Amino acid sequence: MSFTVGFDLDMTLIDPRPGIVEVFDVLAAETGIPLDGRAFVTRLGPPLQQELARYRLDNATVAHLVRRYRELTPELAVPRTVALPGAMAAVRAVAERGGRSVVVTGKFAANAVSHLDALGIEVAAVVGDVWSTGKAPALRELGAEVYVGDHIGDVTAARAADAMAVAVATGPNSAEDLAASGADVVLPDLSRFPAWLSSYLVATVH
Repeated sequence: MSFTVGFDLDMTLIDPRPGIVEVFDVLAAETGIPLDGRAFVTRLGPPLQQELARYRLDNATVAHLVRRYRELTPELAVPRTVALPGAMAAVRAVAERGGRSVVVTGKFAANAVSHLDALGIEVAAVVGDVWSTGKAPALRELGAEVYVGDHIGDVTAARAADAMAVAVATGPNSAEDLAASGADVVLPDLSRFPAWLSSYLVATVH
């Protein structure tokens, strides 16, 4: 049996919110820009540049902030990040059933790898810096037939890639909103994913 499951990262497999708030606090102190990390972590999903657009900054300042955010993440955010409930078991369930897990995320790829390595979450591939329908080419190239995410943008990505859209209500979007956006399956968190995966594999007869 061979199959590939794609996972989003932030608020799907991991909870990086405390570290992100700390990074934003440092950036605010360095630049004098009133960056609000506590607000940012309530809407994780879209690219960092989209969040920074709220401050109406010039392109050079945005580029500097993105660069410093990426520089500070390994030191400040990675150590404070934890795996979400069921995340480790979900990735392990894919392997135990003969599949492989990949991560396709809006996070900078090198920092995504750092988070996964720090938590001991082993995946076959990581693609970063992609969002919503921009994730579809990577999902297709990796052969993902299922994509798991916490955001409406992840449901859109799965749809664009012709993959099964499995949503988990652990991020900024409610279960109701995820279902209304077209998710094929909505789970409260990843703890129920292994059982769902077993039933999916039986139904599709790999």
